[in-house]
Amino acid sequence: MTYAAVVRIREGFPGQRIRVLPAEVVRTASADGLTSRLLVTDAGYFPHALHHGRQRRHGVQGTIVIFCVSGRGWCETSAGRVAVTAGEVLVIPAGVGHVYGSEDSDPWTIWWMHVRGPDADTAVAQVCGGTTRPRVLRVHDAFRLTAELTRVVELLETDETMPSLVRAAGTAWSVLAQISADDLAGDPERAEPVRQVRDLLRQDLAATVSVSALARTAGLSTSHFAALFRASTGGGVVEYSKRLRMARACELLITTSRLVSEIGQSVGYPDAQYFARQFRTVHGCTPSEFRRRHVETPEALDA
Repeated sequence: MTYAAVVRIREGFPGQRIRVLPAEVVRTASADGLTSRLLVTDAGYFPHALHHGRQRRHGVQGTIVIFCVSGRGWCETSAGRVAVTAGEVLVIPAGVGHVYGSEDSDPWTIWWMHVRGPDADTAVAQVCGGTTRPRVLRVHDAFRLTAELTRVVELLETDETMPSLVRAAGTAWSVLAQISADDLAGDPERAEPVRQVRDLLRQDLAATVSVSALARTAGLSTSHFAALFRASTGGGVVEYSKRLRMARACELLITTSRLVSEIGQSVGYPDAQYFARQFRTVHGCTPSEFRRRHVETPEALDA
């Protein structure tokens, strides 16, 4: 790695924000409570960070998360070099030696944080396929991720009390969860047709489910659409629709006194017996049994 010879490290950038917890605060927060599972130790915002970069031959104790809002950057490790562009997040696991920097021709603007703890390690291992190499992922909702990272910085800027650190940890977990969920959903451009179809299925639970018709709606071949849907949701279209219908049926069974047959019709099952069989495959009991188990009667409350 020849980073030090080609990149100059500036001390600061106009409009930057940065917070680093003192070592004693980190030791105390890491010892007990929620922050022992996940702790944000550093966080900040670097706008138009010309000549920005860092070299850490042995990495850092925590995981580094860098979200590129605009511009471009790069990261190099023993596993190779990766580019980072606007709308992408760079995740560098704890202890991984690295060099990263902003492209001089198009300097990046970034929100970033360092997190440590077993919960952070678990999330990062899932995203990175282990803890030995970095990963660059394209996010699906840049505005939401920016808002959450902004909140992390704001909380550390407030003070270093445990309430602020716990709130920052919760927000950081939301960041890691969003990154992981986006990774599971796949490339946002490929996932968009699937998202649109999922919205359609939720909007009209009683509508007939035709995979070929939904594929046409998405502008894809049936086989391609089915493969994308399975990759994004972990299952097929029909099974996904059934799960949505049964979730709504459960809600109606608990919160209304409507007949079971009426509830079945409202979620797309005009045949009451077929509805009961499908319900059993998901919940292991009939709709009537489910209602008896979950609806508390006045007598039960008195007891």
